[in-house]
Amino acid sequence: MAQSELAAKLKTEVITAMKAKDKDRLGVLRMLQAAVKQVEIDTRQELTDADVVKVLSSYGRKVKDQIKSYGEGGRDELRTAAEAELAIVSEFLPAEMNDEELETIVRAAVAEVGATGPQDMGKVMQAVMPRTTGRADGSRVSALVKQVLVG
Repeated sequence: MAQSELAAKLKTEVITAMKAKDKDRLGVLRMLQAAVKQVEIDTRQELTDADVVKVLSSYGRKVKDQIKSYGEGGRDELRTAAEAELAIVSEFLPAEMNDEELETIVRAAVAEVGATGPQDMGKVMQAVMPRTTGRADGSRVSALVKQVLVG
């Protein structure tokens, strides 16, 4: 089975960062590579690009949470470092989905599952999330689904 293109790009970037002696970038890239490898070991299979995006998205969410915590705690030096880390992670993720594109997907899912109100939110979320993985934050999707089902 061939290695995912995204994992291969990650490996190439690690080599490039090593040659450039960019320790900060190298550290982040190695952390991402380790996260991908850990999931491969846990699942006992090579990951597809979609799987790698899920791993990197999850890692990105953790870093966003760190940025928020550091900001609230007045730890500006740590927040700045975490923002730099997030910028590196973002290089490997697909572009963020715009509001119109996300709303189109949500409305299509509502029609697809026959949702009639807020009680059907779980069904709609289950239909929407696979289509938005790595391209839209879950809380953003959830808020839009709630808005569409209520309004």
